[in-house]
Amino acid sequence: MRLLARSVLAALAGVAAALAFEPYHWVLLLPLAVAATTLLAARAPRPRSGFWVGFVFGTAFMLVLLPWLQVIGVYAWIPLAVLEGLFYGLAGLATRVVVRLPWWPLWAATAWVAVEALRSVVPFGGFPWGRLSFAVEDTPVAAAFAYVGAPGTTFLVALLGTTLAWAVLHGRRAPVRAAAAVVAAGVLACVASLLPWQPPADAPRATVAAVQGNVPGEGLDAFSERRAVLDNHVDATFGLAARVDAGTAPRPDLVVWPENSSDIDPYADPSAAAAIGGAARAVGAPLLMGAVVGDRVDQGWFNRAIVWSADGTPGRYYDKTHPVPFGEYIPLRSVLAPRVPALNQIPNDMVRGTRPGVLGVGPATVGVLMCFEVAYDGLLHSLVDDGANVVVVPTNNATYTGTGQIEQQFAMSRLRAIETGRWVVVASTNGISGIVAPDGHVVERAPSRQRAVLEHQVGLVSARTPAVVLGPWPELLLSGLAAVTVLLGLLVGYRRRPRHSHDHDHGGTHR
Repeated sequence: MRLLARSVLAALAGVAAALAFEPYHWVLLLPLAVAATTLLAARAPRPRSGFWVGFVFGTAFMLVLLPWLQVIGVYAWIPLAVLEGLFYGLAGLATRVVVRLPWWPLWAATAWVAVEALRSVVPFGGFPWGRLSFAVEDTPVAAAFAYVGAPGTTFLVALLGTTLAWAVLHGRRAPVRAAAAVVAAGVLACVASLLPWQPPADAPRATVAAVQGNVPGEGLDAFSERRAVLDNHVDATFGLAARVDAGTAPRPDLVVWPENSSDIDPYADPSAAAAIGGAARAVGAPLLMGAVVGDRVDQGWFNRAIVWSADGTPGRYYDKTHPVPFGEYIPLRSVLAPRVPALNQIPNDMVRGTRPGVLGVGPATVGVLMCFEVAYDGLLHSLVDDGANVVVVPTNNATYTGTGQIEQQFAMSRLRAIETGRWVVVASTNGISGIVAPDGHVVERAPSRQRAVLEHQVGLVSARTPAVVLGPWPELLLSGLAAVTVLLGLLVGYRRRPRHSHDHDHGGTHR
């Protein structure tokens, strides 16, 4: 197959993979996209051609998955897509190498896990968006999150795709064997749904209220009226308090406001502090709210979640530990900012927090993941290991109103509920706010671009799922297996080389 045809097909596979995610969610395309990419890489004439297949796939995948980055600028969208494409190039290269080995669909599937692990760490703290496992929230495969987490679920999805590719290559010679292999991979991917993890039925319960105050603007201007954003959340909370006093709503044990519900530093602005404290006193419950603390221009600033007691005073807090590159800080600022003037919209970098994100709030021990942090396995697992019995995701997605980013992040929150076996409460400035049960089912959801208050009684779960107990081990083992099999594949290729005058071997694609 010529380079142009191979490139076009790889790009189409990348587009298909992106369409498996929100807001399209044509999830059946995902294993087909993996299968097509695997076929193209396996049949590539040499390993570097396999890298090219993976690179084209990954770049197209990210371009279609992340068009919402254009809100920030094309300078963010296209370079990030190309950068992420390089990681997928490694998956294509690995596939081309491991097809020389027996049982190669297994080893090719581990390469997808390894690539996702790598790009979740580098550069600049990584970008885990678009992991294969983050597309399965409404499928039987989602139940696997409770047992093997995101990396293990990615492996199951990838294995179905690589097995499909193997079946295409061997279907004519061994149709029964090929069909059996595909069925086995499909059953393995879905088997957890036959025995989904269940939290203890006797877990204590608490009533949680999530406040979505709405914002006056959209896009980068969403927070141009900072006081209006704060007042919207204050007013919505006073409305809840009035319903509680009238007996039409239960008094919550905990009220959650979104990230950036106050872009005014309540430690430095007495009127902001008075408004927030007044809302907590009115509703008679502790209030967890997000605030920008510090000076965005002259000093470092913190993205902070603060607990205000029912008597209206601030107490314990959590500072976001994983800032968003190019959103909350500028990597390589001295090099990039002079060349990209738009980066000066972030004149000073957010300071990383150092405290754990586990806060006692009323009867609950809350694990806080601020917005983008919901994508990171390690942060999530550390919260549960430190005793969190409910997970709260305060988020501000107002910049991305009307884009797929909001749905994509909410899908992650649903999967994290399954992974931890805990209720997840998502409070957003203007959507999507929701309350998610431990099985990933959304029990309450607020419409976007509207003021809303969600209330629900949630379980405070102390039991840990197998995924949390295992922690990073599935990812480490699968990634290590990928590295070992790639080395073995290279060794096999090296030992074969003296027997051939040139490299036209298609490896194990016919084994």
